[in-house]
Amino acid sequence: MKIINLKYIFLITGISLFSCEDKLNVEPTLSISEEAALKSEDNVKKLLIGVYEIAGNRDSYGGYIQLFSDLLGSENQVSWDGTFAELREAYTKKMFATNFLVGEIWNNQYKIINQSNIVLDHLSVIQDEAERNRVEGEALFLRSLSYFDLVRMYGSATKGVPIRAAGINDFAIDLNIARVTPAENYTRIIEDLTKAISLLPDDNDFYTDKYSALALLARVNLYKGDYEGALNASNEVIESSGKSLSASFADAFNHDEDNEEDIFSMQVTSQSGQNQMIQMYASEGNGGRGGDVVINTEYLDLFNDANDERGQFVYTNEAGATLSSKYTNQFGNVPILRLAEMYLIRAEANLNLGSEVGSAPLDDLNTIRARSGAAPRAAATLDAIILERQLELAFEGFFIYDIKRTQASVQGIAFDSPSLVMPIPQSEMDTNTLMEQNEGY
Repeated sequence: MKIINLKYIFLITGISLFSCEDKLNVEPTLSISEEAALKSEDNVKKLLIGVYEIAGNRDSYGGYIQLFSDLLGSENQVSWDGTFAELREAYTKKMFATNFLVGEIWNNQYKIINQSNIVLDHLSVIQDEAERNRVEGEALFLRSLSYFDLVRMYGSATKGVPIRAAGINDFAIDLNIARVTPAENYTRIIEDLTKAISLLPDDNDFYTDKYSALALLARVNLYKGDYEGALNASNEVIESSGKSLSASFADAFNHDEDNEEDIFSMQVTSQSGQNQMIQMYASEGNGGRGGDVVINTEYLDLFNDANDERGQFVYTNEAGATLSSKYTNQFGNVPILRLAEMYLIRAEANLNLGSEVGSAPLDDLNTIRARSGAAPRAAATLDAIILERQLELAFEGFFIYDIKRTQASVQGIAFDSPSLVMPIPQSEMDTNTLMEQNEGY
């Protein structure tokens, strides 16, 4: 059962070291001293639960990170029919540094990092070694997840994002932080995940476990073009995690609790957690705004098999617009890592390496197709696998990242165009004297 309790938010508020205006540069205020709040093992563990709460709100993995990727990377698969100007900027590829949501995502990601760092800074109060390892592994996973999406969203070819290695707990600390290179960001991310894998248990209820960290490592390595690393991590998840594909495509979505395919999900209940994907993708009858993100026929036309369940996994709202059926449960969890992605990563990595570790690329490709009732492919090509990612993973926050890593284009805009990189928020530029803005802003 989901047991995240809102009382932890008040603990986080008491010891939070950032305001919502600027996560890198505003001096913290404390209602109680950090020493008092974090000298007990229970409080450190509660703070860790609070980091999940921060990560799961709408400004991060509760929806806006996925929405910006889908809209920024949409060729013509979807239309933005909503009234939010900030999301329309992503859809039109004409963002501004003053975009409120661009700033909120940046701020919340650094809040995840800072709170994870505070947990890591206070591990010594946890006496049991296994418990200490678990807490450390979870904090490392959450920190690496946040850095990964920061560098993918705000990083350019030469400029990554600032690294904050420890929790801010001293008013005398200079909070002006320069950007590092993307390579330095990825070194930190992979180091964190590698250590997390060695520390986390094989099973950890709905919190992150060893296989969550392995799955994220597979995604990270695929994105940076390390196919051997992506292959090894994805294969271990498939072969050893105990996870299995849901019986049908529909069964993979809209659960109140994690199912057999979920490797890691953000938890949502009627009392805690947020599912902004419902807000933007769902009809009013399903708890949304009516359908701000509308599915176009250009996306549905990608399906050339009438038996493919995924091509029919849509519905019509009150206004006659086509909406995705992936988001119809107002209190359903938000999937972050699914087993289906691991099969597609293993297929692509094996194809690029000319290997068949775990399975042949064609077999993995057809495993995903068979689950949805689609006819098998005759051959596995890179184009076929990338297309399958669109058919399987659409509207889950992958669009722009697959375009960038495969050096494709969107609406005639090249993968490395500054228009496809989010601006450093203006609030950060105004307060961090060492910050450099992205090209074009």
